[in-house]
Amino acid sequence: MSSSYLDFPFRFDTKGKATTTDADDHIRDMIYQVLFTSPGERANRPDFGCGLLQMVFMPNSDLLATATQFLVQGSLQHWLSDVIEVEKVEISNQEERLAVEVVYTRLEDGQRKQDSFLSPVMGR
Repeated sequence: MSSSYLDFPFRFDTKGKATTTDADDHIRDMIYQVLFTSPGERANRPDFGCGLLQMVFMPNSDLLATATQFLVQGSLQHWLSDVIEVEKVEISNQEERLAVEVVYTRLEDGQRKQDSFLSPVMGR
């Protein structure tokens, strides 16, 4: 039996129903939300997120890259430890965007996944 989940970002399909997605995309959506939500952004969960977008404005250095990698990995483990086991996180810059590569194992079925995430571009 396959489950369906509400898709992120929330929207309606052509029939006026909320769009749904499969388990793989749902996990990807949850990772995206942890990465690109800043602490304090959610009223009922002020400690949610990792503040990754704030790191874009910090001076670039190896120390910052390492600290950011640990911050992201720790946040993913904290918020999604009941769904995935994080194996590796790599962060890089791609023009004006932040690129995050996450390697993880789905706890439900032991499937190993690798996904890339790009920060949203402000003003677009």
